[in-house]
Amino acid sequence: MVSRILQVECSDCGEEQAVFERTSSEIACGDCAAALASPTGGKAEIHGEVVDVLEAREA
Repeated sequence: MVSRILQVECSDCGEEQAVFERTSSEIACGDCAAALASPTGGKAEIHGEVVDVLEAREA
């Protein structure tokens, strides 16, 4: 299984933040507190735009 870290742009304020692709908790924007990612039991549901893949590792 490959684990990736994604650079996500907030759709509300445009701030970018790094999030795990398979997060187990709700991730909120550090600037405006809008939801960036929600856990689904597998890959997270991303609520912003994925700008870049920062890292990919074989787990």
